[in-house]
Amino acid sequence: MCALALASLLAQTPDLTPRLTKTLDSLVAAGEFSGVVLVAKDGAPVFQRAYGLADREAGAANTIETAFNLGSINKFFTQIAIRQLANAGKLDVDSSLARAWPDYPNQDVARRVTIRQLLQHRSGVSGSIFGAPPGKTRADIRRLADYLPLFVNEPLQFEPGTNQRYANAGYIVLGLLIERLSGEDYYDYVRSHIYAPAGMTRTASWTVDALPPNTAKGYTGTPPGPNTTLLPGRGSSAGGGYSTAHDLLRLINALRANKIPGGPPAGGVGIAGGAPGLNAAMEGDLPGSYDLIVLANLDPPAAEKVARIVRGWLRPHP
Repeated sequence: MCALALASLLAQTPDLTPRLTKTLDSLVAAGEFSGVVLVAKDGAPVFQRAYGLADREAGAANTIETAFNLGSINKFFTQIAIRQLANAGKLDVDSSLARAWPDYPNQDVARRVTIRQLLQHRSGVSGSIFGAPPGKTRADIRRLADYLPLFVNEPLQFEPGTNQRYANAGYIVLGLLIERLSGEDYYDYVRSHIYAPAGMTRTASWTVDALPPNTAKGYTGTPPGPNTTLLPGRGSSAGGGYSTAHDLLRLINALRANKIPGGPPAGGVGIAGGAPGLNAAMEGDLPGSYDLIVLANLDPPAAEKVARIVRGWLRPHP
């Protein structure tokens, strides 16, 4: 964007930059924020700054192009992929899991649960994805199939459709279903059908021991230090991939321009992700035609707190 156009956009929000700068400086000084904040208006950045260190041990600073762990924001990509397959006639979201995946290892679950219920966390699918496969460590998890033994034999928490309870395990099932129906590895599918059309070149589920340069390490207070040992070997269709603020803005703009089949309008984007040492928030089409992306390599609510403050400023007041 040329300097004149950027100056024109900033003039439309005369108090946003100083207010946000003062707030972020205060949070950083208190040790409550480390990461990147990007605010866009009409699809173009009007505020973008990085704070803190991406790697404390190496003394490497976060930059506006640093990639951060997104946590559960990856579920948004999984939702889009399922809609794409539904639109292509490869599945019916209101059909049972058993119909879409006839040999799913837990047939009692498969017969009773629908794809829509998995998407909406109303399936009752239970079990933790945060353990280690039998005889292995968390670092050995490299494929979606490596997650399945962690929960597949667990009974349903409740009768499908009668309750709603957040279920990471359900999104592992959806990711594996995407692989079965598309014939592609999940990571390859989202790269070619979502990231590429949006122009997202720094978004991927990299393995924890092969992170590319300028990728933030996460730092947690419980226990204090890097969160590396808490992470799986590779993220999943439920969360744990990486992206940059600019890539996520490209995604919002691509959704707005209808460049991604199966994607909601930009106004339908409002999602966050968090775990020890990572927190991220992404919102599109806020009042005043703003988009907001906050990425942090600290414990929640480091990013969500900033997003909540900015939303409050942008909300129309009587």
